[in-house]
Amino acid sequence: MRQIDALKSPRFTQISTFARLPICRDDEEVKAGFIGIPFDDATTYRPGARFGPMGIRQGSRLLRPYNQFLDTYPLDKLNACDMGDVNIIPGYIDDTMRIIESNIYDIITRRENFVPFIAGGDHSITLPVLRAMNKKYGKLNLVHLDSHYDFWDSYWGKKYTHGTWLRRALEEGLLKSVIQAGIRASTFSKEDLDDKKRLGIRSYTIRDMKYNVKEIISEINSLEGPTYISIDIDVVDPAFAPGTGTPEVGGLTSFEIIEFIRQLRFKRLVGFDVVEVSPPYDLSELTTMLAANIIYEGMSVLSLTL
Repeated sequence: MRQIDALKSPRFTQISTFARLPICRDDEEVKAGFIGIPFDDATTYRPGARFGPMGIRQGSRLLRPYNQFLDTYPLDKLNACDMGDVNIIPGYIDDTMRIIESNIYDIITRRENFVPFIAGGDHSITLPVLRAMNKKYGKLNLVHLDSHYDFWDSYWGKKYTHGTWLRRALEEGLLKSVIQAGIRASTFSKEDLDDKKRLGIRSYTIRDMKYNVKEIISEINSLEGPTYISIDIDVVDPAFAPGTGTPEVGGLTSFEIIEFIRQLRFKRLVGFDVVEVSPPYDLSELTTMLAANIIYEGMSVLSLTL
């Protein structure tokens, strides 16, 4: 399933799909697909991530078929396509979570060995995706790249926000091993540091990613069983990814996040998301282009397993 040929059709033409791929058809065998979940009602600061999937599609127009750094044609090898968006309900978190879970479960059960590449939306969308994945695969390994812990118990007495999804996933027994990296934000209390130990999370700060990145990559690559990767775009420094809801200074460069992904070798990748891309705060499409390339590199890594 090929992209629209940019040597015949200029990149600023045609309907905007991820990487200019065709829309998925039920009668075709595909190994990976782009899915948008445009929901941002669980944000706690700046909104706008509901426009993330739309922006990432636009930012993906420059992606080309061959990845020279991994020596692969990922889109062709995966027969990748764009599956459109989940029809969420603005203003209704519980209902939307049920819809996301149902949609993702239906998608991954209808297609054999299919891996969704999901664009958020705020980070709360990862919880219902993990529920769907757990229904099919059982307990999952989670690789979580973020500047925030996302395991707080509640915000303003509410249990479901983009900063609480990881605690809910652990409470619900969806996860096995959890590795998070890139943490650098200030916290509400020193007790937050104790929480990650109580919750059994292996957590690495931005300093670890800067100075001990090989150790982190080795630990991730040793994971056995179904593995899901969730990337909050704010793991990247706002100098490189300004379009996000809760920016934190002192993060990864765009080069560092791309190189990090290129070195991953998942034994069994079952899902991948990039969340918290907020185009209204983006500058010259820097964030949406980076998010699109992160997804492309994730597809490239997956293609090496085929």
